[in-house]
Amino acid sequence: MLEVVALSALTAFLTAVGNGAAGEMGKQMLLSTGALARRTTGRETPLPTSSEGWEALAGHVHARMGDDRRYAGEWSLLLRSFPGSAADLRRGSGLPAASRHFTDRKDVVKQLRREATRPAGGRPRVALLYGPPGIGTTAVALHLGATCHNQFPDGQFYVDLREDSGDLGPSPAAVLLRLLRQMGAEPDRIPTTEAGRVQLYRRLISGRRAMLVIDHASSVAQVRGLIPSTPEVFLLVVVSGPPFLLEAERVAVPALPKRDSLEMMRKVAGRERIRRAKAQLPQVLDHCAGNAFALKTAAMRLSAGDEELALPSLGAEAPGSRPVRATAQAACRRVQADTARLCRLTALGVWPSVSAQLAAAAAGVAEEEAARMLVEAADAQLLEALPDDRYQFRPEVRRYLADTAGPEHGIPECSAAVARTLDRLLNLALHAARAALPQSWRTEAAPAQGVAYRDETEAVAVLAAEASNLVRAVFVARDYQHIDTALRLGQALWPLQLKAGYWDDVLPALRIAAGCADEYRPGARIAGALHFQLGHCLGELGLWEEADREAVSAVRAEREAGHLRGEASCVELRGLLSLHRWLYEMAYERFVEAESVYGRIAVGQEGAEDLPRAHALVRRHQARALRGMGRLDESRRLLEGVTDFFMEQGEAYNQARALTDLAETLHDAGENPMALARIAEAERLLTPAATPHLGYLAALRLRCEVTE
Repeated sequence: MLEVVALSALTAFLTAVGNGAAGEMGKQMLLSTGALARRTTGRETPLPTSSEGWEALAGHVHARMGDDRRYAGEWSLLLRSFPGSAADLRRGSGLPAASRHFTDRKDVVKQLRREATRPAGGRPRVALLYGPPGIGTTAVALHLGATCHNQFPDGQFYVDLREDSGDLGPSPAAVLLRLLRQMGAEPDRIPTTEAGRVQLYRRLISGRRAMLVIDHASSVAQVRGLIPSTPEVFLLVVVSGPPFLLEAERVAVPALPKRDSLEMMRKVAGRERIRRAKAQLPQVLDHCAGNAFALKTAAMRLSAGDEELALPSLGAEAPGSRPVRATAQAACRRVQADTARLCRLTALGVWPSVSAQLAAAAAGVAEEEAARMLVEAADAQLLEALPDDRYQFRPEVRRYLADTAGPEHGIPECSAAVARTLDRLLNLALHAARAALPQSWRTEAAPAQGVAYRDETEAVAVLAAEASNLVRAVFVARDYQHIDTALRLGQALWPLQLKAGYWDDVLPALRIAAGCADEYRPGARIAGALHFQLGHCLGELGLWEEADREAVSAVRAEREAGHLRGEASCVELRGLLSLHRWLYEMAYERFVEAESVYGRIAVGQEGAEDLPRAHALVRRHQARALRGMGRLDESRRLLEGVTDFFMEQGEAYNQARALTDLAETLHDAGENPMALARIAEAERLLTPAATPHLGYLAALRLRCEVTE
């Protein structure tokens, strides 16, 4: 006897499916749910776009279930087969190590601890910690986490947004994505929509005692959705600069008093060295103005035997007015001239991370020389070391270096440095994209020069490691009017969105690249390609209407360019967008149109050799739309043909996908023994690595067996 489905459970299920269609199997569940909703209600039920819409659909479906027990049984099985989202909070790796040289801040830490441990009283525990660059806001947050670690037995979680701070600050959905990964959510279980991610985040922290630190936040929008609804979770938002309007306990980090400044320097350099430099200390303390970064750098110079401790003045500005910039200026004087030049030229791009390859391109030197200079620069605090032989600028230090690059080296040399860096990144991206998708007509041929990658796995890993810089490069190329580079970089991001699911990451760059295409290459093939990529990305993130507008633009550009294969592919994308919105008739019409456009490609024309496979894929989509429309016999016939095609081609994965579709269609038609046979075939074709697909098939098997 199947249990009765409660309205609340049905509403929760529908909302979770709508907000959580991550990965191929998430989409499969979305389509199955839409098909069952249509059969139950007897009419087209477009995918709801709000919580109210999901509630209304749940109410209508629930009422029909009361009239027909068959539907109650089907919905009960579908709910039971839904894996949901992983709701166990993983402790994660915790916060980064606190500073050994932390000094004073007793009042600041006391205020934060009071907010973190006070009785909730219906008010979320949230603090906004802020202060000028270099003052030590991050050090305070990490010290607090270290001293009250035991008060958060369910874990401490840290997300640093500095690499994307400023104009390229991550979206709220992207911030949620990073935090959910820290909390242990499986990639295939993380929803694609912001609403779905908020829902999962709240489920994970419900009833928990945890501390969340969001460092270098740049806007209230990034963190508003993270305000905890559970009383024992403490959210600490750290801002380098002035505070923004967030409902939180505001805690300012002031400059260190001179007594504490001196004590901090003693901790770094040792008492004996401080004693020997006694005569210089008053001037040093005045110039550092209680700034922790400036003080620590001065003390490290003293430890290295540097007797020139005083910071230089910045023009007419009073000593101590901008200690971080003054510290950067002093560091540039201490390092070799070539090292300072490398840092200035590299800083021009606002790169999220700096490797020896990138710095070598900026400075026009050998990679070995660049690697040596980066070590020297890091020792002088012009850069900070990251894992994997990468480095990162402090934002204020980078701004100083970029501001002085032009006066020091001239505009032509600065422009050439940016051009060289963009060329290096483009070369890397083109090689990696081609290796990741060697058969795809959407990837450009690899250049003759540059590093070739062994296989798809290595190439995707390279693109993922350099993703932030590649995204940034599109913006830099646009700003410096390297339009062709911006367009080609955008197109080279295709494997990241297709293979690695980096939709949140590449979305800003695709918007810029598509805009450049409209302005400078309207009606060109690359305009169609970029609008296609943008539409695909938006669709993966559940931004359906905007995605369809981009797909329309893609169709128009490909049509103007006379590129039939591109036009058909873009029409097919429009069909997929309709399919995932449960607009089955519209989807079917677009798939039929796409097949018609493919059919106009004559023998010998570009793309003709790919036509059999293209027809098979678009017919699979037609069959899925027919299933949603309830035309099960037609769907079955198409899927049987598609399955045979991929079997003949030896494409095991696509054959397994078609078999899964066929099993679902057979189940809808009540042919469960045949559906079970197709499930078994699909399982034999999949490797153990296809965990989500195998899990989906196991759940589908349960639905078929219980119905039997």
